[in-house]
Amino acid sequence: MPAATVRLWDPLLRFCHWSVATVFFANYFFNEEGDDWHQWLGYYAVGCVLVRVGWGFVGPRSARWVDFWPTPARLAAHTRAVLRGQPFHRLGHSPIGALVMLLMLGCIAGLGLTGWLSQEVDALWGADWPVDIHAVLANTLLGLVCVHVLAAIVESVRMRENLPWSMITGRRRGPEDS
Repeated sequence: MPAATVRLWDPLLRFCHWSVATVFFANYFFNEEGDDWHQWLGYYAVGCVLVRVGWGFVGPRSARWVDFWPTPARLAAHTRAVLRGQPFHRLGHSPIGALVMLLMLGCIAGLGLTGWLSQEVDALWGADWPVDIHAVLANTLLGLVCVHVLAAIVESVRMRENLPWSMITGRRRGPEDS
């Protein structure tokens, strides 16, 4: 008998997640920095981040900041459980996962700002720092994405639950099956 599932990730959250993932992949690996597609996809990603930030205040419980904000106490409890090899099953973002998510959102917002500033070189007297910061943020985001994907795979194996699939279907195993 299959495990009971609960509706967790709403369609708007999943749309923003996969939109940003697709845009980042396309812009990092296929679009030339500064070309029209790169710029417009970057602005689209920033728009998705802004929608996600707002959704964190008005969306369903699993999307709300208050549900998963990585407080020091939550981070410490999660870190202890991970280091001890103990289970830490909760619906929604884990504290460490939430921290990584916030760092990724911050990088995307920073990429949007530095990307825009790099197009305004005349206004900045030809300064190179926006382009340099843009490159650092893009590489940092790539590292965070790798951590995110690796953690989803490791936790899926560890908890015997396909976490990436839940971001596709919106459903996840309920707490009674943990």
